[in-house]
Order: sequence, then structure tokens, then C-alpha cells
Amino acid sequence: MNQRIAFVASQTEEAQAARAALSVRYGDAPLAEADVIVALGGDGFMLRTLHRHMARALPVYGMKLGTIGFLMNQHHLDDLQQRLARAQSAVLRPLLMEVVTEAGSSMSALAFNEVSLLRQTKQAAHVRILLNDVAKIEELICDGILVATTAGSTAYNLSAHGPILPLDSQLLALTPISPFRPRRWRGAILPAITEVKFEILDPYKRPVSATADSHEVRDVVEVSVRESREQTMTLLFDPEHNLEERILNEQFEL
Repeated sequence: MNQRIAFVASQTEEAQAARAALSVRYGDAPLAEADVIVALGGDGFMLRTLHRHMARALPVYGMKLGTIGFLMNQHHLDDLQQRLARAQSAVLRPLLMEVVTEAGSSMSALAFNEVSLLRQTKQAAHVRILLNDVAKIEELICDGILVATTAGSTAYNLSAHGPILPLDSQLLALTPISPFRPRRWRGAILPAITEVKFEILDPYKRPVSATADSHEVRDVVEVSVRESREQTMTLLFDPEHNLEERILNEQFEL
């Protein structure tokens, strides 16, 4: 039985043209009536799609029509219904970031890739790290630090020399960004149930921002990160472009 497809596309000319052609062939259902979302663009657009449509919790099948397509399948006009029928699913559980700012306000955001803390000025950040309310590093001097999901371990985390995590490993990567002290600390691999807390030391002289995927909060004094217990999203992949296999293969890229 054919699935009702809702197409979404980035604003590039190529993605918009592909949406028009696919809609003519397969129809374009309203989101309220759709069984699946087909996202046309790159990885950045896929992340925006996941955030924008979390409330619907529909599975999302991506087609690469952007610069980077790690989370996407190849773009083809033909056989879309057959591809959807045989697609393999990858369930993503995002991180929940909860922050307190200098002004005393509190807010939260979700991240499918990573939560990152970054210094806002030329002054290095000074950060205390606690795991499940137990201090593990009293003072990390660095440009920043991030917590990455398994799906996000091949993104910013990898560029910061963090580990690549198998998709089904139920782990998180804790990776410093340009650490100065402790000089030999290069991060940690944590169980996904771990709650990570960052306390900013001297936040007025050394201000720090926190970002959940693309949602930034400036001048933070405390940031807590844990895996969401309520929210999941499902990505669909062609068997030959299985996400778990691609994450595994990234470890052998030279």
C-alpha cells in the first residue's frame, strides 16, 4: 500500500525543482494527513526538518540535494514508493539541554547532533564538569566542550577529534575543544543515561555560549545535558545507505 508523502525542501533551486517533480509523480499530502516526510536538501536542512516536525513524530526519509548528505539517501525520481517500503529505520533520541544564564533566566532546547559550549571572547573558558552531580574535572581551561549523540559523533565532534560512536551503542561523546588544562585530557565516552553538567567559572570575565544544534544561548552560567526520555525521531535509509554502516565506515576513512 502506497504511503502518503509530505515533501519538504530547502530553498535552493535544485531542491525546489526536485520537490515539484516528485510532487507531480507521487502527490504531496498535507502534513496532517501524511504517513512519511521526504526531506530534500543537505544535512543542515535535515536537522531543521527534525526539529520543525518533532510534534508530528513522522518518519523522515531524506534525499541529498545539498553539500553534505550523511543523513540523506541518494536523490532519484523513480521508485520512491518502493524505496520507502524497503527502507530501514534508525531511531534518534535527542539530547535535552537546560541552561541558566547570567541574567537568571532558564531555557531548554533539543539537539540531535550535539550540545556545544564555546567561549564568547578571546578569553579561554573555565568550566567545571560534573557527571550525575559528581565533579570529575574541577577546572577545564579550553575554547569549549561538547556532548555528541551517536548520530552526531561524525559531525562537529569528529572535527574536534572526538570518537566515532556506533549508532546502537547507547553512548555519548564528551569532547573538549582546544583544551589547555588538564593538558592530557582528551574527553570521555559516557553511557547515554549520564547527566552531564557544566558550571562556568568566572562567567563575567570569561563568557560562554551554549548551542543545541543551531539554537544558541549566550552568557550561560550552568548547562545540563541528558538524553531526552520523551522525544524520538525516526530516519529512513535505503539498505545500501544504512546509517549504522556509514558510521562504522567513517572510522576507516583516511
